[in-house]
Amino acid sequence: MTVQAPSGIVPLDSILPEEPLLMMGAGPVPIPARVAAANSIVINHLGDTMAQIIEQVKAMSRYVFQTESQHILGVAGPGSAAMEMAIVNLVSPGTKVLSICNGFFSGRLAEMADRAEADVIRMAIPDGQAANPDEVEKYLKQHQPSVLTIVQGETSNTIFNRYLPEIAAIARKHNCLVIVDAVCTLSTMPLLMDSWGIDAVITGGQKGLSSIPGVSLVAFSERAWERINSRKDQLRHWCLDAKLADQFWYKKSYHYTAPVSGILAMHEALRLICNETLSVRFNRHLRCSLALQKAIEALGLSLFVAPEARLNSVVGINMPDNIKIADVLNYISEHYRVEISGSFGPSIVRIGQMGEQSREHNLFRTVHALGASMKALGAPVNVPAGVAALESALGSFTTTAIEI
Repeated sequence: MTVQAPSGIVPLDSILPEEPLLMMGAGPVPIPARVAAANSIVINHLGDTMAQIIEQVKAMSRYVFQTESQHILGVAGPGSAAMEMAIVNLVSPGTKVLSICNGFFSGRLAEMADRAEADVIRMAIPDGQAANPDEVEKYLKQHQPSVLTIVQGETSNTIFNRYLPEIAAIARKHNCLVIVDAVCTLSTMPLLMDSWGIDAVITGGQKGLSSIPGVSLVAFSERAWERINSRKDQLRHWCLDAKLADQFWYKKSYHYTAPVSGILAMHEALRLICNETLSVRFNRHLRCSLALQKAIEALGLSLFVAPEARLNSVVGINMPDNIKIADVLNYISEHYRVEISGSFGPSIVRIGQMGEQSREHNLFRTVHALGASMKALGAPVNVPAGVAALESALGSFTTTAIEI
């Protein structure tokens, strides 16, 4: 029997919308033209040009991660693959792991440790709160784990673990390695890997870095690398084996065919961050997110998380009881070509403020689109007040000296 080629398959330009959606959800985010152009290029993954690009990616990553680490690795996969690389290389069967869980993605780190046959203790954080350093220390004293996992910004419910520096310092005091998910926060807010004593930082391309989905980075500290090198058991993962990846990223040797186009896109995204500088970028993100939050409240809507635990990279908005989230998402997409996100649990919608999302023109379009959509669906919102509040907050923002 011969299988026939399917008929009637239409080209992509017949499937994709004529006017591209403005991606203002929790990721992926819009990418700059230079990043998109780089992603269209294919080169020899073992050639001299690629070797030069890899060296520059590592150098720029050290700046973005704020580390002197010589163990920064690319991952041919999403941010979750970088998560898994960190977990499976630092956690072996029986390793005691403390997972600080205050949302979907922190729970995913715990699940990955479970699958690595670790002894996982979950520290469940009450809804709407950041992890408390004193409570974390109680768990560290009681359970004496050798690895702690935590997210800096929980994309799923817009919680910000603002006490990460204090928690990392406490963990180090207890001789506990710290793995941090920084997918939505790296380059949008301060994260000082070396100064804070973090042992593994994970990020994906598609959020804070404003690169493409599917290519990620993980940085290991020297302490973490010593743990990896000292393991006597054979890692069950081959693609995610950090020592094998090190052969490509530091010794110009073959591991697998690298996603060259994605690495070129990552190079351009990192270069744009370095040109902008972290301090300027942090202020841009802070200004845009705070202005967006003011605008949301001026519309007549409320924010899901209290200011002390609120993530600026992804903003959660409570929905009125009579409004269905799916209706909002569909209406704003169909009528205004703006894409925002639902949630992983709470009755909220989420608007991203990562990378290219944090631009004034994107904010004005999004606030108007959200307000007009909510009004059309029957919510008592004040669209002119929301837009006016956005303009006022953007104009009154005072640039601050942000530590890097």
